[in-house]
Amino acid sequence: MAKGKKGKGGKKGKKSKEALAEENWELGSWEVFHHPMFNSFHYEVSTRDTGGVHCPDDGWLVGTSTGRIAVNDTRLCDPDEWTYVLAHALLHLGFGHYQKRERPWEWNAACDVVVARFLSELKLGRPPAELRIAGGFPPQNEEALYREFCVSGIPDHLQDLGTAGRGSRDMLFRSGPPVLDRKYAKDYETVLSIGLARAVRNAVNVAGGAKPWTGQDPRLTVAERARRWFVNHYPLLGALAASFKIITDHEACRRLDIRIAAVHDGMKEIYVNEFADLNEEECRFVMGHELLHAGLRHGARGQGRDPYLWNVACDFVVNGWLVEMGIGDIPRCGGLFDPELKGESAESVYDRIVQDIRRFKKLATFRGVGAPDILPEAARPGASAGDGINLDEFYRSCLEQGLAYHQEQGRGLLPAGLIEEIRALSVPPIPWDVELARWFDEHFRPIEKVRTYARPSRRQSSTPDIPRPRLVVPDEARETRTYGVVLDTSGSMDRMLLAKALGAIASYSVSRDVPAARVVFCDAVAYDQGYMAPEEIAGRVKVKGRGGTVLQPGVRLLEKALDFPKDAPILIITDGWCDEVRTRRDHAFLLPKGQSLPFVPKGKVFRICE
Repeated sequence: MAKGKKGKGGKKGKKSKEALAEENWELGSWEVFHHPMFNSFHYEVSTRDTGGVHCPDDGWLVGTSTGRIAVNDTRLCDPDEWTYVLAHALLHLGFGHYQKRERPWEWNAACDVVVARFLSELKLGRPPAELRIAGGFPPQNEEALYREFCVSGIPDHLQDLGTAGRGSRDMLFRSGPPVLDRKYAKDYETVLSIGLARAVRNAVNVAGGAKPWTGQDPRLTVAERARRWFVNHYPLLGALAASFKIITDHEACRRLDIRIAAVHDGMKEIYVNEFADLNEEECRFVMGHELLHAGLRHGARGQGRDPYLWNVACDFVVNGWLVEMGIGDIPRCGGLFDPELKGESAESVYDRIVQDIRRFKKLATFRGVGAPDILPEAARPGASAGDGINLDEFYRSCLEQGLAYHQEQGRGLLPAGLIEEIRALSVPPIPWDVELARWFDEHFRPIEKVRTYARPSRRQSSTPDIPRPRLVVPDEARETRTYGVVLDTSGSMDRMLLAKALGAIASYSVSRDVPAARVVFCDAVAYDQGYMAPEEIAGRVKVKGRGGTVLQPGVRLLEKALDFPKDAPILIITDGWCDEVRTRRDHAFLLPKGQSLPFVPKGKVFRICE
């Protein structure tokens, strides 16, 4: 037998024990969450965030009352055994076994017996050798077994049927919020009852030859009925709804980790997980939610913001509109809605969110916790790179036409914010250099010239006997007419874009009679360059490319400079990889397009584009 090449660690082409254990766990857990009875638990429990709970070394996993499951990832088990022990933990949740009793060991043992009996009849997975017993299980329920164990003790062969190992309980009580801290979160008993009904329904379908349970329902689905309602009864979104393909295949939703729904505007697809068990009113709400995401181009409007937090901000705004318009019902299984945010834009809501990122990171979109329901291009390959302009035109025309039909037919009042956003789609965005020019106009009004006889007019020679004054700009007006430039020279800003920004600054300064700007270069420290003519700044910049930078010392230098006017504004040019900037002066940021600041800016933000 030929010898194989040695891989990492000197092993001959074999997987390490840790890698094999992880692979078996993934296969076993996939089998559980793929089962119709346990599919919904995939979105209601966590096997990664254990809340500090650890499983004993001789155990498999330990469950908690908050839905967190601590897995012993060093234990090497077959996938079928992982399937069994994970289903065991989920059934404790679904059967409502997390109850505080005077004798918790006896109660845990009684619940373990009931769960093991149920799994033996369900024939899902295979119990590890340590959890197998000879003979059958007692027929009593949990309460009867608990009373019997309290009086007579736990029989030896029923002592250790739990998944935590010998001498340990596999059900632990923990304080704190559940995995999904939401207003409409389902309790685990409801999740299991829905799964049982689904399993029975799918078993009947398979027995009757209608379809395998993972396939597509040949009948008209709830999602399809919701889409047809928009086409036939709601003209605002009817054109959009007619152009989208509805995908309810469970396998597709599982691969993309979609809990309830998601949208891919590039492919014109809306995913609705059939196992979310939405009724028609809830599905209308979800469908309208995803259509507005796509139509208002929320995915493209992120402008470098955190994708998930931006998605959450858009969810609050969109859901508020849908509630105001009375379209369907917020799903019982989740939905972000806060009436206090009524009338605010997604941008303003995002600015609120980033002030408390830790709390808002735990919120769930219709796709799930930590996952935006606006699918990025990488999540679904196939859309060509040149679709952006055509998509903008397509969504704009759909919403403009829908708004016109909706108002002509008097189909109900629409939120003012939604109407403004739809109309804003038809107005091309103001170029960054125009916005920057307006910022200069706000701070540097035209100088009022004064008449002086010290410098005669050029027409004086034509009338020697009549003195003619000249209009001049007062020197004192020029001296105070300046601004500060804090320039990040250590980031990864593109040199061409930087040159374009500095060129625009120079031209605007000259046209507005600004003789010089106070310049500070920043990388690890601040370098005061003094006053410079605006057109000379570009020739003095050297981008060093040493990573992130600290801008606050440069701003503080300008604030404390005695020769820098107290009311002069500051323009900060950076690529966004910087610390937080605090100043009470009027200020603005100049960023490359697609970049964002790691803090909520107080001043205006201009984004340079090619």
